[in-house]
Amino acid sequence: MRILALALLIAAPVAAQDAPTKAQGLAAWDEIYAVTSHPRCTNCHVDEGGVPMWNGLIYGADTVHGMHVQADESRVGAETLPCRTCHIGAASVNATPHAPPMIDDAWRLPPVELAWFGKSSKDVCEQLRDPETNDGFAMDGVASHLETSAFVAWGFNPGAGRSEPPGTLDEMVVALNLWAAAGTPCANDP
Repeated sequence: MRILALALLIAAPVAAQDAPTKAQGLAAWDEIYAVTSHPRCTNCHVDEGGVPMWNGLIYGADTVHGMHVQADESRVGAETLPCRTCHIGAASVNATPHAPPMIDDAWRLPPVELAWFGKSSKDVCEQLRDPETNDGFAMDGVASHLETSAFVAWGFNPGAGRSEPPGTLDEMVVALNLWAAAGTPCANDP
């Protein structure tokens, strides 16, 4: 991702660097969607049913999280089996395969507004650019969230041989900022 973003910025005239083109914004969006549609992200970015997935990682397609976990409305599993029962809220290198992952935060699912599981690029694009459907974030707030969230940092470096989304967290922030500067275009925009 970094190579594409840098190539676009270097190849563009100085004036265009202040306002990336729609094509540059769409290329940045493709990089963003490659991350947001990766199972490492979508497995927790689920709808109001609050059922996290183990889809597409080592478990195969359409696999729900084990132990009949349902986070429901609380998004922490308070109604059934709280996420913290297995997921540890402590800093760790996550070096043991198949052990519950650990981060320095309380485990929970993202808000329903940020459900991405099973959604198309168009759906996620429209959702993410709109504060009404992205948990109230302006684009600079989304970038800040990416840079400060223990969940996002873990997602890009989950350890123990777990699959990772493409690119790095820094590259994701660059792509997000480029997409925002281009006006957050989605593929089907007029």
